[in-house]
Amino acid sequence: MLNFIQNFRRDEDGAVTVDWVVLTAALVGLGVAVLATISGGVGDLSGDIATTLSDQM
Repeated sequence: MLNFIQNFRRDEDGAVTVDWVVLTAALVGLGVAVLATISGGVGDLSGDIATTLSDQM
């Protein structure tokens, strides 16, 4: 039983999985932050384009 516990403590396979999960969560968080930052500007720009196009007609 003691060998099982010592081997379990030395096994680092799960640590790699945790690293990938943290990295993926950070990338998703960064994507959400970028989306929140630029969404207002994109909405304003699309409104300006729609206004310009409707004025042309």
